[in-house]
Amino acid sequence: MTSTKLALYKLHQNEYITPKTPKLVETKPAQYLTVTGRGEPASEAFSAKLGALYTVTFTIKMAKKFAGQDYAVCKLEGLWWGTKKKSDFFQEPKNAWNWKLIIRTPDFITQDDLSVAVSQLLKKGKSAEVREVKLETIDEGLCVQMLHVGPYDKESETIAMMKAFAKQQRLSFHGLHHEIYLSDPRRVVPERLRAILRHPVR
Repeated sequence: MTSTKLALYKLHQNEYITPKTPKLVETKPAQYLTVTGRGEPASEAFSAKLGALYTVTFTIKMAKKFAGQDYAVCKLEGLWWGTKKKSDFFQEPKNAWNWKLIIRTPDFITQDDLSVAVSQLLKKGKSAEVREVKLETIDEGLCVQMLHVGPYDKESETIAMMKAFAKQQRLSFHGLHHEIYLSDPRRVVPERLRAILRHPVR
């Protein structure tokens, strides 16, 4: 059995800085458990798929812990886009939002680990949404990153600062808007919510 628990955020702490003003961050390819959907974040579909993602994540984590490869489950993250994958998705109706909920996972997690976990969960009568959880590698490269404090509905103000900073650096947004959730909205008032906002640039 291993004596230490792998902590991915600590291992890659340079990628998870929380600056109060926009900064450039070089990210490396990373493996994630993911689930994709569309619609409002408060919808039943969102909740169901989020639940499925967590259920699969912790099932794999416990299996690996018993096998001697313990690690800390990372925080929830999300990729967001609109009807045409534009970064200004927040200007569209929420029911048109597309999202991919993601949780960073150690590289030693395999497709076989995912398949075994999903099979076990289905046998236990868990929701069919667990079938939709995938194992993916995401490579964003150079990004603009900034800490957002406050309601999620106010993120457009932070994103505007990030875009202005990118322009100053002669860079432009591409790819998908990325959020890393540092607070639990069920336990923290909107004014004190904290999330890292990240966007790839080139």
